[in-house]
Amino acid sequence: MTALVTAGGGFLLAVLWFDLMFDVQARRLDDADGDDRLASIADYYRRVTIEAYPANRLVAAVMLVTIAGTVLQLWRTPSLRTFMAVVLVVVPVTLAGRRVVPNAMRLGARRDPLATQRALARTIWRDHIACFAAIGAFLVLQLW
Repeated sequence: MTALVTAGGGFLLAVLWFDLMFDVQARRLDDADGDDRLASIADYYRRVTIEAYPANRLVAAVMLVTIAGTVLQLWRTPSLRTFMAVVLVVVPVTLAGRRVVPNAMRLGARRDPLATQRALARTIWRDHIACFAAIGAFLVLQLW
């Protein structure tokens, strides 16, 4: 079971890394080329959230399998470590489902005013940093 949830965590960390490669542009959206940066971020999220069906469902499936495996670990060997692992995977997955993905789809659609799109891009970036930290800590617990 540890190998399965570790692989799931590694996959999720890799997905977050790719997202962050685009998100990092959100730091400089107020520069002269900020609209181009925003367009780059929005185009990426349009492709991966709206146009990537059914491949985008793989990420959700890995999230669910990783949570299920981690809960099973907690059930088999209850400890503070396994409880923390559950928290460290459930919190970012919940954040992704409730806020990151809806915001990314909204940004990818590009229907909002530019100021709102900039705010969405910055929110997604901050959320992805938090998710990356949590999944990274989750992997440390799995590998330790």
